[in-house]
Amino acid sequence: MAKEAVWVSGVVDSFAEAEALMSRVGKVSMSDSSIWRRVERWGQAFQELEQARQERANALPNRGEVVAAEAETERRMGVAMDGAMVHIRDEGWKELKVGTVYDIELRLTFDKQSQEWLDLGHAVNNSYIPHLGGPEVFGQLLWAEAQARGWERVYDTQAMGDGAIWIWNLVSLHFFDSRQCVDWYHASHHLHDAAALLYPQEPEAAKRWYNQAETTLFQGHADQISAQLAQQAHGNSQRAKDLRTEAGYFDHNK
Repeated sequence: MAKEAVWVSGVVDSFAEAEALMSRVGKVSMSDSSIWRRVERWGQAFQELEQARQERANALPNRGEVVAAEAETERRMGVAMDGAMVHIRDEGWKELKVGTVYDIELRLTFDKQSQEWLDLGHAVNNSYIPHLGGPEVFGQLLWAEAQARGWERVYDTQAMGDGAIWIWNLVSLHFFDSRQCVDWYHASHHLHDAAALLYPQEPEAAKRWYNQAETTLFQGHADQISAQLAQQAHGNSQRAKDLRTEAGYFDHNK
């Protein structure tokens, strides 16, 4: 738990807060003095190791150097990233970026909607990379983690995001040969917003439209949803502008 203790101590204001966070979130009982000793002993070493790994992962190969890797055709991997605003004492609101690298494992799972047992993909063996700062360094850190886990040997990979431009830019830079996918949570949230815009005074009509559009989206026809929303965006009212925004979301990420 030395690495976890070092990381937690860096995001709170005291070792006592780190102790409480380790207990509440990580379910680990560790005194503040124990955390302090681990930070003193391992903090600088972990930082140097992470820096060296990041530099190796993002360095260009030497001229004439052949980088060989044995392909793992049966293995599937994925990467996902997102950002959230957090308030830092004495600094204000900043965006915390978090990425995860995971293996994709098919498991027989009961689908409540279809009432059938289906082979569905699950993210397993997750590892996480947090970064309080810009996307450039965050992308390098996430790529270093993916490379350390054997990403370059895996034939079937996917990159997942919420549709934010900075995420797709990082995917194009570091994970360009992966299948790109908008996560279902954010996509369906935009469907809810679109339904409310189409039928602001008719909740039942909005629900019917959402259910139909959800099926259309699940089948991969985001372009149809985009066209329908754009067709309904008449004039220059705020509602029309918001409809065009939602239409653009599905068009840009289809």
